[in-house]
Parts: sequence; C-alpha cells; structure tokens
Amino acid sequence: MLDDQLVAVPLFVFMGIMMEKAGLMERLFSSIQLMTSRTRGALFIVALFVSTIFAAATGIVGASVTILGIMAAKTMNRSGYDVRMAAGTITAGGTLGILIPPSIMLVVMGPVLEVPVTDLFAAAIVPGILLATLYIIYSVGRCWLNPSLGPILPEEEQPVTSPYYMVELMLVMFGLGMLFYLLFTNILFAAGWLALMAGVYYASRALKPGGFFFSDLWKEFFLGLVPPTILIAFALGSILLGWATPAEAAACGAFGSIVLSMMYLKFTPTDFYDALIKTLEIAVLIMFLVAASNFFGAVFSSLGTPKMLTELLLSMDLSLIVILIAIMALIFLLGWPLEWVPIVLIIVPILLPVVESFSEPFGMERAQLLTWFAILVAVNLQTAWLLPPVALSAYFLKGVVPEWDLKDIYIGMMQFMVIQLIGLIFIMMFPQIALWLPAYIYG
Repeated sequence: MLDDQLVAVPLFVFMGIMMEKAGLMERLFSSIQLMTSRTRGALFIVALFVSTIFAAATGIVGASVTILGIMAAKTMNRSGYDVRMAAGTITAGGTLGILIPPSIMLVVMGPVLEVPVTDLFAAAIVPGILLATLYIIYSVGRCWLNPSLGPILPEEEQPVTSPYYMVELMLVMFGLGMLFYLLFTNILFAAGWLALMAGVYYASRALKPGGFFFSDLWKEFFLGLVPPTILIAFALGSILLGWATPAEAAACGAFGSIVLSMMYLKFTPTDFYDALIKTLEIAVLIMFLVAASNFFGAVFSSLGTPKMLTELLLSMDLSLIVILIAIMALIFLLGWPLEWVPIVLIIVPILLPVVESFSEPFGMERAQLLTWFAILVAVNLQTAWLLPPVALSAYFLKGVVPEWDLKDIYIGMMQFMVIQLIGLIFIMMFPQIALWLPAYIYG
C-alpha cells in the first residue's frame, strides 16, 4: 500500500470523468457518425472507434458502456439497426477500458506482479488495437453479408458535403497526421501548421473553388478528436518514453482534463464537485479492496497454500501449455461472479509461483513472462465481462437502454465474446503481440 504509483488510480479516474463532463465523447461520436453516414454499419464503426478513444481516456468499463449506451442506442434504434449487433458492439467496445492504457487494472496489477506499469501499458496497446480491429471486421463483415443489420443512415441525417468528399477526407487525414507528428517534434511548427489548416478550411468555405469546400462536420470532428487525443497521447507518451511516472502523468492528465472542460465552456463548480465525489467513491472502493486483498494474500501465503498449489500442478503429468490453459480457464470462470479486483489481488498472487516456473521452459526472462501473463489475464477478464448470466456490461447497458430486451443484449454480447476468445488464443500462441512494443521501446 506504500507504492506511490497507486496514486495514478484516482487521478486517471478523475481525468476520464472530467472528459465525460466536458461532452467530448458526444462531440466525437456525432462527427464520426456523420463522416461514415454513407457506409453500412456506420454506427457500429463509430461506437467501436469512440469506445477505443474513451477506453484510453478513462480505463473504466462501467463508464464506457454507460456513456456509449446513452450516445449510440437511440440513434441505432431510430436508424433501424439490429439490436443484438448494437448491444454487442457497445458492450464489447466498452470492455476495452479494462485493457487499453491507462487501464486502472494494469496500474494495480503492476505492483502485484512486481512488473513496471510502463511495461504493462506498452504491452497492452497492440492487443487492444488487435481486439478493436477484430470487432470492426466482424461488424462490417456481418453488415456486408446482411445489409439489414446496419442500414445506411437516412438522407436527412447525412451531412452536406462538397462533390469531392473523398478529397476532403484524404486532406483532413493528412492534415491531422502531420499535426500529430509535429506536436511531438516541433511545437512551433505544429502551431503554424494548425493555423494553416484553419486558414484553408475557412478559405475553402468562403471561395468554394470549383465547387470544393470543407464540410461543417470536419470542424466538429477536429474539436471532438484532437484535444482529447493530444491529452491522452501526452499522458501515455510521457509514461512510455520514461519522461514521467504513471502517477506524474496521471496528475498532468487530470489537470489537462480540467483545462479542456474550461476551454469547451463546460466547467462548472457543480460538475467539478460531482466529478470529485465520483472519483472518491471509485478510488476508495479500489484502494480498500487492494488493502484487504494484500492482507488476505499475506495470510494465505503464510499458510503455504501457493506452494502447495504450485507443487500440485507441476506434479501432474501435464504439459506447461495445458497448465497455462487451465489457469486461464480458472480465471475466466472466476470472472463471472467476481470483479477484477479480487481476482488480480487474491487469485493471481496465488497462481504466481506456478507461472514463474514457466520462465525457463518458455525461454523468457521473468519480467517478459509476467508481462505476457498480465496481458493474458487482462484480455481474459475482459472476455468474462461479456459472458451471461453475471456479465455486468449487460446490466450497465440495460440500465440506460431499458427498451432493449436482456436476452438480445446477452446474445449480442456472446458473439463478441467469441471474438475476444480468438484474440486471447492469438496472444497465447504469439506472445510477441504483447511483448514486441515493450521490447522496441525499452530494448
């Protein structure tokens, strides 16, 4: 409990809540919805994209599913989208918050496994992108095979654009890519490039050369995407590059979220107080469980249970892969009735001696092995959030979209749970999916 990196938990929670109060996710959702309005399954793509950004902003599953449900469900219903697919994309996208940095679970898991949180953050990025990509491929593929699942939005809801919409899209993407590059290389050049982008935008709308102009939606897209992305990128980038500890980066991110809410004229004393109270409630819950679980684990270890369990599993005539699969199956089953906190703080330490014994046979150093194991646990627990009957994601979504039948939500979730299991198998078979980026950054 004396590990000062646990300070990052309430600070990251506060950052996510303040960004929610500023309405940044709603702005981003509406702009991407307009961008993809002529695409089948557009709202599925939007929900998954926004959930990935929001996962990086807050790291809390309940908040992600709730906000996505509020933003997306009514539009999906009005547009005739399939309820099961809609529920699946919202809940699966929301569970990315447990994996994508700054995941609160990874902050807590680092001290438990005695692995730097920076390594866990770096290791989680590629698996998180992999799962989000698999979700999008599945959603778009289903809509391509059956257009009725995600029809094109009605014409009255489509934005007014120039006849050269694809040119608009390519220029905007190039401009944003260049802006993010310059932000990390030369701030003055980035400011000049930003001024140039604004000048071109307003000039095209005033002059309309050859009928070309930039649509209103690009301004909304820019304001919804760029500020939170810059905040998240600097917070995570400073951690991954070793410029700041997770606690220091979380503090800067929390302060940045206040500045953003002020810039968007969304900051009020009442909202600020509410954000502090919500942060307090979540942080106290997590910290109390961390303390109690440490106490429980210490007593459990002194009784010799971990050693006995290790000797029992290793004495069985089973291959190490089978033992690893059995451990994953145990965590998966425990993920139904239990939250991630007791699993990470009680069950994982008990299994740790067994996992550490895999180091030599698998040809990995201890730090590499435990980093890979931590990501397997995170993806596994993410999968457990989607399996009925206890799956909390379903109840979060049902709470904000009461007109959706719980049975349909369950069926939709289970489709994406299968995709998560496929992702988990990929990471088990190819450990470099998790280990490549930490090795690339830290050598």
